[in-house]
Amino acid sequence: MNVKLILGDQLNSNHSWFQKVEPSTVFVIMELRQETDYALHHIQKVIAFFGAMRAFNKTLKSKGHQTHYLTLDDPLNTQNLVTNLKELLKHYKATQFSYQQPDEYRLDQQLKQFCTTIELPTQVEDTEHFLTSRTALTSFFEGKKQLVMEYFYRMMRKKYNLLMRGDQPEGGQWNFDKNNRKKWKGTPPIPAPYFPKPKALQPLLEMIQAAGVNTIGSFEELHFLYPLSREEALEQLDYFCAELLIHFGDYQDALHTEEVNLFHSRLSFALNIKLLHPLEVVEKVISHYRASADQIELSQVEGFVRQIIGWREYMRGIYWREMPEYTHKNTLQNTNPLPDFYWTAKTKMHCLHQTISNSLDHAYAHHIQRLMITGNFALLAQVHPDQVDQWYLGIYADAIQWVQLPNTRGMSQWADGGIVATKPYVSAAAYIHRMSNYCDQCTYDKNKRTGADACPFNSLYWNFLDDKKSYFLKNNRMAMMLRLLDKIPTEELVQLKLRAAKIMKYPDEF
Repeated sequence: MNVKLILGDQLNSNHSWFQKVEPSTVFVIMELRQETDYALHHIQKVIAFFGAMRAFNKTLKSKGHQTHYLTLDDPLNTQNLVTNLKELLKHYKATQFSYQQPDEYRLDQQLKQFCTTIELPTQVEDTEHFLTSRTALTSFFEGKKQLVMEYFYRMMRKKYNLLMRGDQPEGGQWNFDKNNRKKWKGTPPIPAPYFPKPKALQPLLEMIQAAGVNTIGSFEELHFLYPLSREEALEQLDYFCAELLIHFGDYQDALHTEEVNLFHSRLSFALNIKLLHPLEVVEKVISHYRASADQIELSQVEGFVRQIIGWREYMRGIYWREMPEYTHKNTLQNTNPLPDFYWTAKTKMHCLHQTISNSLDHAYAHHIQRLMITGNFALLAQVHPDQVDQWYLGIYADAIQWVQLPNTRGMSQWADGGIVATKPYVSAAAYIHRMSNYCDQCTYDKNKRTGADACPFNSLYWNFLDDKKSYFLKNNRMAMMLRLLDKIPTEELVQLKLRAAKIMKYPDEF
């Protein structure tokens, strides 16, 4: 009997494992406290993973495959991957153990170690999901000083012949990012978001609560955003193409109080647990674009394709290139604690209240909310990147460490010293106002830098540049801001730094 392990983010029904039924194979899937407890997760994240795992198990059984599914409340569940595997190998009198490469370093190491303790033949297989290997990015940039994503992205476009005309990019340019920075002002209208059909998730919620799993956020089935089966994920992809793609690129960086999703696809959860394959997603989007009789502009499509085949694969390559040391990087030596309002949304800063409330309600925020609101504040407030990592890993349903860590510690917090981003993504209130209507309803004045009613982002921004300027003196992309810092009168800079110090010491008062 060959015991084959399926992890909770390996729900790829098109994997070669499942192409024929083999009576001598049993597929093992487990709900584990090991996985619910290594970070403080959003309740919707736990429900989404367990719900998708159960649906996948049901699909396998319906196709005639033999499975062994351990629920969280199974009395035989030890809640640990290794001890459960030992018992199951014994139970099935296994002659072989197989697993697919985990995407998290933590699980990769755990399973490698486990295999050294058993006397069975072991087989490690690819997940057949990603478009590149773990080491492809390292090889591509060998000998280069900087890992510029744009060059990697262009290689991927050529390799998979996506939006190409021969060896040249369709439309005459590779990147339409400058077209993708519009502020949404109420028009064009945004269709209601796609919601999968309700599926009686209350018993799953009650089981998680009865087990004493500690979670954050709220759960309401009618507003549950996440597809739990491949069929639902394909429906969500179709919905994105038909309803949202037409304006996706224009407003992908926009923020608005009345819209959680805007024109975003929200396909990241389905992609990250492998209900969908990245190539089928981009090919579907491009196919819809070509069939749309010139109604959809190339810039809408290119921005989406870049996120999937460029940024997503690039981040995975960074992760496997830099682990395990990456988890300890703190180049800027930030040490402050994460404010309590990240767990409650109780803050007078409207942009943060709005973004964190959305996150607690939906286990979701789009990339600019994550980067330029919650991430921006955490960096300006000089929060320790360990605490920022744990928050992002726990609160978002799509957060798996391979993609969360380089996005958070690298791009958002610049803790890696510029491996991912050539400069920190920080801003004062001006950027937030330019891309959103958050400032319109805020207690604080976006135009003021000092005084009790001045936007905290403003004093924090200039204080951050002053505190950390030694790190950026040789960074050409920071030169202009450092020159502006030098022009601030000494007395004003003192006032800015005093206000910033108070905000960092008592952030939950703001």
